[in-house]
Amino acid sequence: MDYVTILGLAAGTLTTVAFLPQVTKAWRTKSTKDISLVMFIMFCIGIFLWLIYGIFLKSLPIILANAITLILALTILILKIKFR
Repeated sequence: MDYVTILGLAAGTLTTVAFLPQVTKAWRTKSTKDISLVMFIMFCIGIFLWLIYGIFLKSLPIILANAITLILALTILILKIKFR
């Protein structure tokens, strides 16, 4: 594995793991009132497009980071809609 791939995996790991506290808090408190619905819809679409981009490039760091981030972001989006 080359240094560029390691760098991409490290960046992807940090930006993906950053969503865990928000998912945990929203799940635990059942409150998403301070989260913008429009922003999270746009964010999920953007992450989905990054995932498709990574698949076309066959870039493991882009694919992994965006697949996991999409799952976490969709979880927050679903909670936002559910706890309205």
